[in-house]
Amino acid sequence: MAVRTHLTTGVPTPVALDAARPYQEGIIAGIIGAATITLWCLLVDVVSGRLFYTASALGTALFDRGMPFDALQKAPVSMEMAMMFMWLRALAFMAIGGFAAHLLGRVDRNPGLGFGFVLLAVVFGFAFTVANMVFAAPILHTLMWPVALFGNLFAATAMAGYFRRCHPQLTMHP
Repeated sequence: MAVRTHLTTGVPTPVALDAARPYQEGIIAGIIGAATITLWCLLVDVVSGRLFYTASALGTALFDRGMPFDALQKAPVSMEMAMMFMWLRALAFMAIGGFAAHLLGRVDRNPGLGFGFVLLAVVFGFAFTVANMVFAAPILHTLMWPVALFGNLFAATAMAGYFRRCHPQLTMHP
């Protein structure tokens, strides 16, 4: 009787690694984007003298809808709400990074799709900003819309820089 000393999946290792590459790139890009916006918010909070206030306020607005806005401004910083919001933001950025990595893989194979995907990213970013203005209007209008706007811009720039490093030969045709 023969005994197998190793297990095989039937898929050659280089093929499996190539298939996993976009997912790895997307997760890493998402972590970079989430870390960028988190550091930006922490910098703003340190300057304002209330560490973790931005994440706490956004977490409270998202997870505790019963709290009125006036009470939110005066409430102490909740580390629980801040951590829940930062965790959710990291997951959202990893999903966005995965989607962007998938689209970049398609552009690698068909450069004619590149401009359409860039346009899609711009429209998606605009729609996200408008959705934030509609659903989190009290918080963003009076308190943090510049923080959120610039934070998202910095995060998108950091993610684009990472993707550019991963795909130095990427070309797009309109």
